[in-house]
Amino acid sequence: MLEFLIDNAVLLLAALTSGGLLLWPTLRGAQMGGQAVSVPEAVRLMNREKAVLVDIRDAATYAAGHAMGARHVPMDAFSKSPMPAALPNNKTTPVLLMCDRGMSASKAVSLLRKGGYERAHTVEGGMAAWREAQMPVEKSAA
Repeated sequence: MLEFLIDNAVLLLAALTSGGLLLWPTLRGAQMGGQAVSVPEAVRLMNREKAVLVDIRDAATYAAGHAMGARHVPMDAFSKSPMPAALPNNKTTPVLLMCDRGMSASKAVSLLRKGGYERAHTVEGGMAAWREAQMPVEKSAA
């Protein structure tokens, strides 16, 4: 057995590396609490499960361009009690949070989960990914 391992060390290393790379996205998702969903997954949740898309950016950035149909709830509103009225009353409804690049929305997800919204997720890549996927964007009055 030891001779086999020595003779095939490079192949074993390649197999372990490829296996680790295949498992990495799964492990990363578990580490993040499964918070992030891709743009296509967000669209699927919106179409099939009536997920609510919430833009947490400031008012001026939101007005300059946001995902079509997104509700605006600035980040600071999540730390106040009660939860913002723009959020669904049914806490089992998926809530998708969007910021510029998908980084700052994770704090809002944590706050929502503490408030009972177990299906709160960030949109991976935020508005940048939404635009890159050529999804509809609308502007509103500031």
